[in-house]
Amino acid sequence: QVQLVESGGGLVQPGESLRLSCAAAGLAFGSYAMAWFRQAPGKERGLLASISPSGENTYVADAAKGRFNITRDNRMNSISLQMERLRLEDPAIYSCAAAPSYSGSHYISFILSEYHYWGQGTQVTVSS
Repeated sequence: QVQLVESGGGLVQPGESLRLSCAAAGLAFGSYAMAWFRQAPGKERGLLASISPSGENTYVADAAKGRFNITRDNRMNSISLQMERLRLEDPAIYSCAAAPSYSGSHYISFILSEYHYWGQGTQVTVSS
């Protein structure tokens, strides 16, 4: 049984930082592209950042570029999202997801339907 469990969400003030983590179990972690998605109230879930199975390739959405960084640890079967300079527009439920790699260790998926496994999500709130 595949499990993705997020942690690290919480309430911060604008300009502060948070680090989210996602622990994976029950899958060949090193064969999966991983990603963070977020969904704010009334909005669609959107891809925020993704990372290839090897960790060598990453993608960060424009809204987070320069502030957020995605990493993975294949020995610990986990990914992280370091979020800096959080803004009032960043609050959402942040979820990690796993997509099987279709083209090797450098594959990054931008397609929602390719993500087969999802965590329950963790709430990030930014408020002054």
